[in-house]
Amino acid sequence: MTDQPQHLFLVRHGQTALNAEGRLRGLANPPLDEVGRAEAEETAVALTGRGIDIVYCSPLERAFRTAQIIAHHLDCDFDVVPEFNDRDYGPWTGQVKAEVEAQFGSIDDAPGVEPIDHILKRVWPALDEVMRAHAGVPIAVVTHDALIRPILKTIDPRIGPIEARTGSWNELVRHGSSWTVLKYDQNPEAVSR
Repeated sequence: MTDQPQHLFLVRHGQTALNAEGRLRGLANPPLDEVGRAEAEETAVALTGRGIDIVYCSPLERAFRTAQIIAHHLDCDFDVVPEFNDRDYGPWTGQVKAEVEAQFGSIDDAPGVEPIDHILKRVWPALDEVMRAHAGVPIAVVTHDALIRPILKTIDPRIGPIEARTGSWNELVRHGSSWTVLKYDQNPEAVSR
């Protein structure tokens, strides 16, 4: 592992119709809607000039297309990493999130939903691998709120609340094995935190 600090930009994909309706997406594969495409374009502009060398993404269409838009704008490559896939909501996929929360108290308590610790067990090794492959160079990962929130909370439990809006981005830095969250919940129009 290099001693040189390395920046990671965690990006949430743009909006889909299921997002707009407040439904759990999980492994469903809706495309970006018009708002989502605009969010991806705006995020690409916001990430310009940050030295991003490559954009990785979840294989789901909403993340793939967001990554494609960002990579095109930044004139860099993008690649799919299956471990960056969304949380599996099991039988609750496509259901209204608020209704599932009302029934079970939280999404985490709904039967058949992928546990947070499983998400982190698949995500951390993949993040480590892509960071090592581009040591010292900033990279972006386009993924899902169900991954972004636990990653940020694991790095800094004092962060709160994490909205993880569609099209938002977060800037992290890794120095050795230590991670720091520099910015979170950034949208192109957001004020830096």
